[in-house]
Amino acid sequence: MNIVLLIIIVITCVTSYIGFQQPELFQKYKFEVGSIQRKKEYFRLLSAGFLHGDWMHLFFNMYTLYAFSSIAFMGFGVGGFLAIYLGSIILGNLFCLYHYRKVPFYSAIGASGGVSGILFATVALAPNEIRIWFMPGFLFGALYFGYSVYMMLNPRVHDNIGHAAHLGGAFFGLVYAVAVYPEFAMQNALYIGIMALPLIYLAYEIIVKKRIG
Repeated sequence: MNIVLLIIIVITCVTSYIGFQQPELFQKYKFEVGSIQRKKEYFRLLSAGFLHGDWMHLFFNMYTLYAFSSIAFMGFGVGGFLAIYLGSIILGNLFCLYHYRKVPFYSAIGASGGVSGILFATVALAPNEIRIWFMPGFLFGALYFGYSVYMMLNPRVHDNIGHAAHLGGAFFGLVYAVAVYPEFAMQNALYIGIMALPLIYLAYEIIVKKRIG
């Protein structure tokens, strides 16, 4: 296991465990719209990515990160991996901040934005070769984006999943990969285009129909 990945997993596990034990610390560092808007506590955009709601949430995120890390390190190096992971957490939470800007009590935690960024950055390198749950990566990506967009536009009561953070993180990872390897993007333009269709629809909803916010 890469030492950088190990450090991220250890820090995330330790901080999440401390958050389990100390609710006041959890409250101080989680993503919360009101605290960011009123108190300018922008550190929450990143710190929330190192907290989790329970052991299952923590395990799923860290396992997924581990599963795709080797391809990400080979494709982007240590610096690129960190840029994608941390950048995806921040952008995912920024998108959450925009989406829920009129809901000051909205809060969230978890590394899902960063994990989504790593996952989609790796898929962008070989969208038809990488397999996820026995399906081509680009098809998984299209379904993932489609589901997240649908749930954002049609929110359900008691759905505690941060779909906006997932979308923001995945988008950052996808764009980063395309920017770093434009030749791969050209070769796989059809697959990446299919995967990005739900994002195009979301942009239409935001810009034309203005359904968000």
